[in-house]
Amino acid sequence: QYSEEANNLAEECEEAKRLGAVDDSLSKETRQAVLQWAQHDDSSDSFCEADDIHSPDAEYVDLLLNPERYTGYKGPDAWKIWNSIYEENCFKPQNVKRPLASGRGDDGGHTFYKWLKGVCVEKRAFYRLISGLHASINIHLSARYLLQDTWSEKKWGPNVTEFQQRFDEVLTSGEGPRRLKNLYFLYLIELRALSKVLPFFERPSFQLYTGNKSQDAEMKHLLLEILHLAKSFPLHFDENSFFAGNKKEAAKLKEEFRLHFKNISRIMDCVGCFKCRLWGKLQTQGLGTALKILFSENLIEKIPESGPSYGFQLTRQEIVALFNAFGRVSTSVKELENFRNLLQNMR
Repeated sequence: QYSEEANNLAEECEEAKRLGAVDDSLSKETRQAVLQWAQHDDSSDSFCEADDIHSPDAEYVDLLLNPERYTGYKGPDAWKIWNSIYEENCFKPQNVKRPLASGRGDDGGHTFYKWLKGVCVEKRAFYRLISGLHASINIHLSARYLLQDTWSEKKWGPNVTEFQQRFDEVLTSGEGPRRLKNLYFLYLIELRALSKVLPFFERPSFQLYTGNKSQDAEMKHLLLEILHLAKSFPLHFDENSFFAGNKKEAAKLKEEFRLHFKNISRIMDCVGCFKCRLWGKLQTQGLGTALKILFSENLIEKIPESGPSYGFQLTRQEIVALFNAFGRVSTSVKELENFRNLLQNMR
């Protein structure tokens, strides 16, 4: 138990526990606002309810105090989480192995990509979205890596070596570029959802309730600016090919999508690092909300300008998740440009 290997492992565990802890401090004003939000939301018509909001173990945290970055959570535990997500939720048969899956023989992904090419466009898209989400999270961890940790200072910044291990074409046997393409696919899907949901937020009756009337108006104005900017993008993803076949089969596939996302959220509950769990669940729910929007286009078009929207509704938690998830994947795209410049300067 006193060997060098055991001591190093103990130090790594202690570091991961410390870096992965969540800062749950809230100001007195924020705590009061949370109570007002709950009262306001309870009086609103809700389309769907997130079960964990009412759990006695649930707590509110300030995301600004808990930025997503490297926490030391890695190795077998982290691999098990992602392996469960891919194996249980990507419509994949057990005998088809993912490329570079730990501890398995690999044929360069030939069998996997042959299988992927043979499934319907919706199932291919689902896999690409999960892969894009995985890539986005790995970029965040590489971009905000703990470079220096002393009693006087913690220094966070880009770790090029970590980035290369996850995305370099040679080091990943060609998988890295595919992962990055899937990141851009995820970005386009979430951007499209923002452009589609504009009518829901544009209604005069809709308010972003913060407890401060002047702040409510300012927040809504800024939100609409973002959504109009998203709508102005000229190269939007065309989701019309999704679920365009037999109506009965399409409805069944949509329900499978919904259940798969719920299962992914449950798997995220098993993440041992609190901060990783926080951001993992937030981004998963944000992506799920984006798909909910894209699959509800007809309902959004029928939303009345005044009065409640019974056909389509977003909860406060879904709204927070949607915009934070898009903020995260947007940051990934920006950080990717930064890593590209760093790598070019190293050559």
